[in-house]
Amino acid sequence: MNAADISERLAGIVGARNVATGAEAAPHLVDWRRRYSGEARCVVKPASTAEVAAVVAFCAEARIPMVPQGGNTGLVGGATPRRDGDEIVINLSRMKRIREIDIANDTLTAEAGCLLAEVQAAAADAGRLFPLSLASEGSCEIGGNLSTNAGGTAVLRYGNMRELTLGLEAVLPDGRVWHGLRGLRKDNTGYDLKHLFIGAEGTLGIITAAVLKLFPLPRRHATAWLALRDPAAAVALLSRLRGVCGERLAGFEIIGRPALELMLKHIPGARDPFAAASPWYVLVELADTLAESDPSGMLETLLGVEIEAGRVTDAAVAQDLAQRQTFWQLREQISEAQRIEGISIKHDIAVPVSRIAEFIARADAALARAFPAARIVTFGHIGDGNLHYNLSRREVAANAELIARAPEVNRIVHDIVAELGGSISAEHGLGQLKRSEILRYKSAVEMDLMRAVKQALDPHGLMNPGKVL
Repeated sequence: MNAADISERLAGIVGARNVATGAEAAPHLVDWRRRYSGEARCVVKPASTAEVAAVVAFCAEARIPMVPQGGNTGLVGGATPRRDGDEIVINLSRMKRIREIDIANDTLTAEAGCLLAEVQAAAADAGRLFPLSLASEGSCEIGGNLSTNAGGTAVLRYGNMRELTLGLEAVLPDGRVWHGLRGLRKDNTGYDLKHLFIGAEGTLGIITAAVLKLFPLPRRHATAWLALRDPAAAVALLSRLRGVCGERLAGFEIIGRPALELMLKHIPGARDPFAAASPWYVLVELADTLAESDPSGMLETLLGVEIEAGRVTDAAVAQDLAQRQTFWQLREQISEAQRIEGISIKHDIAVPVSRIAEFIARADAALARAFPAARIVTFGHIGDGNLHYNLSRREVAANAELIARAPEVNRIVHDIVAELGGSISAEHGLGQLKRSEILRYKSAVEMDLMRAVKQALDPHGLMNPGKVL
């Protein structure tokens, strides 16, 4: 079947205006970092679960590979088609309904194409919080968040997408629909199938909707930008804050000086919170649902003790909402600043929180020996052990030479991660970037189990081929 016949059949399902080819399809064929690009027979944009099911059933019958896609904000090429051009891209951005908000059950049911920011806003309008928070929340979509088991800045308190999801609706690789939209916190009736699809990057089926957990809306916040000498001091501070503040501790992010310098260089209006530079910073936030609480007073008292003891070298506590937002923008726009600066070798790793300082010390030293002129940009969610640990060179030609040696860099970083009991992908997924790399770090048994699941659900290998496995 040629491309024209395929487009005609798909147009009969979703309408001709919702099948894109040529220039209209081009934005869907390259990833956000512009590192991966591919070709596709067309991009099809269904608007309902029934249309997704019909599209998948047609592709399954015709043995046409499929690439599910949401907001296309991923960092590992997981939603980008391959270069051979035999696939179709199934983009879910038209599936934007909030199907239900159940206040008594504290749940919200959203379709896969809803922007994360739209789900956050719908929850807030109902007096609730949906806590997943990412720098890309204005463009990433719930289906992609689920498919990559997104984490972000609130995992410390609320957990990642897996912990925030109660039920799913998904179209299987043969076009059947699994109706698993159950808003239950207890359901012990066999295998919990939703966890097969969360984090599977569209390789086992297409998530079309989800039942998400809601939480009380915080009424009071306290946010501070802190200067510290080293990551060990940050880990120790985290432990002390958790001991005193408990669940009020909603965010704890670490930022190395090179990351802040990129922000100051590339993001208009960015300003250094302190007059003197520090090698490391922490962004900490407390949140409380009680209107009469005083988290700012609590945080200022705690920081006074830390500064007097010499464990925190400087501190700025946000005095209003605008300053709080300014502090968070300094953290959240680091990735954008890196993108403007140029291609870097990115690592999205996780180790136990207790091993964070050891990882940074060992990896920094090993890379300094092997690549003495490399710039290491470190930032991330230290509260849950997830670091974004990236390398580049300032000069364009030298950076191209470094990028060409990415496998050597990855081997150094990932071997240390493995020795410390960590993961080479904490929240971005494997996609195309790490599908071969993972073979070194997962056991043969784990890989056999993953392949067995893939074979059982997608025996013809039509769902997002070339990703994960």
